[in-house]
Amino acid sequence: MIKTLAGQVKEFKKDSILTPFFMILEVIMEMIIPLLMSSIIDDGVERGDIHHIYIIGIWMVVAAGIGLFAGVMGGKYGARASTGFAKNLRQAMFENIQTFSFSNIDKFSTPSLVTRMTTDVTNLQNSYQMLLRMCVRAPFSLVCAMIMSFSVNAKLASIYLVAVLILGAFLALIIWRAMGYFTAMFKKYDDLNASVQENVSAIRVVKAYVREKYEKSRFTKASDNVYRMAVKAERIVSFNSPLMMLTVYSCILGISWLGAKMIVQSVLTTGELMMLLAYCMSILMNLMMLSMVFVMLSMSVASAERVSEVLNETPDIVNPDHPLYEVKDGSIVFDHVSFRYNKDGKKNVLNDISFSVKEGETIGIIGGTGSAKSSLVNLISRLYDVSDGRLLVGGKDVREYDIETLRDEVSVVLQKNVLFSGTILDNLRWGDENATEEECKRACRLACADEFIDRMPEGYHTYIEQGGSNVSGGQKQRLCIARALLKKPKILILDDSTSAVDTATDAKIREAFAKEIPNTTKLIIAQRVSSVQNADRIIVMDNGEISGFDSHENLIKTNEIYREVYESQTKGGGDFDENGGE
Repeated sequence: MIKTLAGQVKEFKKDSILTPFFMILEVIMEMIIPLLMSSIIDDGVERGDIHHIYIIGIWMVVAAGIGLFAGVMGGKYGARASTGFAKNLRQAMFENIQTFSFSNIDKFSTPSLVTRMTTDVTNLQNSYQMLLRMCVRAPFSLVCAMIMSFSVNAKLASIYLVAVLILGAFLALIIWRAMGYFTAMFKKYDDLNASVQENVSAIRVVKAYVREKYEKSRFTKASDNVYRMAVKAERIVSFNSPLMMLTVYSCILGISWLGAKMIVQSVLTTGELMMLLAYCMSILMNLMMLSMVFVMLSMSVASAERVSEVLNETPDIVNPDHPLYEVKDGSIVFDHVSFRYNKDGKKNVLNDISFSVKEGETIGIIGGTGSAKSSLVNLISRLYDVSDGRLLVGGKDVREYDIETLRDEVSVVLQKNVLFSGTILDNLRWGDENATEEECKRACRLACADEFIDRMPEGYHTYIEQGGSNVSGGQKQRLCIARALLKKPKILILDDSTSAVDTATDAKIREAFAKEIPNTTKLIIAQRVSSVQNADRIIVMDNGEISGFDSHENLIKTNEIYREVYESQTKGGGDFDENGGE
């Protein structure tokens, strides 16, 4: 974990080295000032030597000035190092997330990833700054002050040693008790973020069903859980300050009482007593500072583990040692393919699937909800890897291809259509960032998206809100299809992506595909028989297995499942789910 996080310091190593250097310089100046103060009292004030007072006073000002400069520079470099460290952490996490396969992403929830990239990284940023500044300054100051105190008077300095040992034991107990609550508190942040994220993303559903009161109570519960954990932790930490003050004042009383006796006995000078009192405050305040650092570090341990989990997560799907960078054609072969989402699971989602598709064929895929239609097509572009068997594209196993090359040749319009904030052209160019406006218009004509775009005042420069909230479901689907077509893929997969489109427009889209992209292999998942009946062949899925694979006419004669659905839909009725299918 430490090695993983330390690797993100990168270009801020210089700042990370200069920060403790200036902290040490500041401490040295702080240790010199009480020594000079003692000299002023003993050799200047008591002897009436005004010249000595001026000279030592000037040196004190110089030491204070150097200490001030060192403190400012330490703060400057510390801030730069910690913010740079946080920036690198977020960048590294985001870049690693981009390499995740779907199976990796399934391990982390969206709110959890948001918490890790915000709250957890902020905790690590604060801890890193404390590590560079306070974790260097406090121990060094503590040791220096202790050495200076013992060099002046070992008997009086032993009071500090006893106080430090007792206080250190109590502070260790406080940190140990508080750490468990802080760890639990950060886990509760995930629930809090989940409540906010789901409420905002589904705000239309919340308002449509008048569930604001429920959402408020849900958020309140999550917020209260964070509050309770925080209060329990802070209640324990709150003992830190009074315990520290008790120790400080006890030490001052003890040193003053014993020191006064020693001055009367001429064993100790007034200047030395003042110096010891100054070192007393330095020792105990630095110990308190160190305790707060440990509290902060204990809080960040949970954050460090959560951030490291994301950074150390390796993608399940990676390039082979010698990948292929060319997909010959759009042919597809499933050779006894089985698939399960959980590698250690016993139940397959797909069982012994075998079929082949020639380049340029149009294949319909139909089946009830939960029959694994989407799981089947997700394997083609290696969004998941097969568990058993082989899947060939262009005559080669998909695991032999460079992932980027394979996915460039396979365009997938997923069930959940996603548009990003930006103009229509910006969204279309996700398919090809170098596409001209004319190429974008052609893709929209094929997807029948030009029909509504041309009616918009700003046309292709119309701004799309986040998530495509200012366009309808059918319009969103057609834009996503056009975006996929811009890739000029060898394989086009439409995963129930015309479900919100009327049947007439659906027919136009299929007709345009047949005429304009005849050499592209097309896989069309649909619930409506009318969407796939003109396909060259149709796969009927049932509970993760292929129930039938033939033309529309033959399936009506030979496949009972397909025939029942066809008859129910042509007679005005239903689809696969009318009887509550899976």
